[in-house]
Amino acid sequence: MGSGELFFLLKGLQWTIALSVVGFIGGIVVGLGVALARTCGVRAVERAMAGYIALFQGTPLLMQLFVVYYALALYGMKLDAWVAVAFAFTLHASAYLGEIWRGAIEAVPKGQVEAARALSLSYFWRMKDVVLPQALRISLPATIGFLVQLIKGTSLASFVGFTELARAGTMVSNQIFKPLLVFGVVGVMYFVICWPLSLYGTHLERRFAAATR
Repeated sequence: MGSGELFFLLKGLQWTIALSVVGFIGGIVVGLGVALARTCGVRAVERAMAGYIALFQGTPLLMQLFVVYYALALYGMKLDAWVAVAFAFTLHASAYLGEIWRGAIEAVPKGQVEAARALSLSYFWRMKDVVLPQALRISLPATIGFLVQLIKGTSLASFVGFTELARAGTMVSNQIFKPLLVFGVVGVMYFVICWPLSLYGTHLERRFAAATR
């Protein structure tokens, strides 16, 4: 495998990272709203958000990509492959992160929430100053673990024609007819990105567990 093929794989890696970042940041923004809606105390809103989470957690990511890219086109909403996969990954990430953070919010000791209410803090300030800082700390290991899964999940974007690392590897393999070599390099690239994140998530989990003893 020459420098040209390696450069093409690196370009695919660049798009994998870009898609992961966009999907994760979009998931953070939307997922925070989902988590807050799931814990707002309004039963109708909580049930609606529970249905939203169940929809995305109960269906394959590949199907979600197909729906966004192909099904919307049937109704005249033809999206570019990059826009479609970024939108699909944002929705997917928001459902998972929303549920992770919902659990973290509910894990904050009730006594602290009641104390904030006794101080006449509004819902906004209770969340901003009391609940969310602690929930963020609780949810950080699981959030990083989901990011690792999201990075690996970007390989499914190739099914709708988006050229990320896995698709770039397939294209190079078809050109030089050395699939073991090519996908060995692709695997190393995924490993270099995901392994440090996994170690960091494990480190945080152990650190927080030790702090609560």
